Amino acid sequence: MDLEARSLQPNVKAVLLAKLREYKSDLNNLKSEDKRLASANSNQAARDDLLESGMADAMSVSANQRGRLMMSTERLNESSDRIKESRRTMRETEELGVSILQDLHQQRQSLLHANDTVFLLLKVPYRHHLLTGKFEGKDEKEINEERRKKEQVKEIKMLF
Repeated sequence: MDLEARSLQPNVKAVLLAKLREYKSDLNNLKSEDKRLASANSNQAARDDLLESGMADAMSVSANQRGRLMMSTERLNESSDRIKESRRTMRETEELGVSILQDLHQQRQSLLHANDTVFLLLKVPYRHHLLTGKFEGKDEKEINEERRKKEQVKEIKMLF
């Protein structure tokens, strides 16, 4: 029992070890009482009565101690189950986080591709006439507008 008590949690261990020392002390007292009675050659019937009552006390103490140890073991098993459940929840949360990060990566790749497409459209002069089928000459206002868009694209690229 001493070894079992030492392997428990510190707060339970201290209480159980104290009780164990108390029980050992009681056992030693009973043993010394037994020796004293046996050496005094006292009445056999009185000696039998004392031994029977002492054994009954020792058995009830042992049963009580065993019951407390069983309750402690049960609590320890329940704590282990809670830890296992927490670990399972942690794994599920981690898997969800990985999935979200993968989705965000795909979205980032889509945004970068769209950014590159816009940049290519703005890079080639008069590209819009290839898309629309119409050619329109650019005046100074349109040229300035294209420059402004190019600068915006550069700023966007710097963010990535």
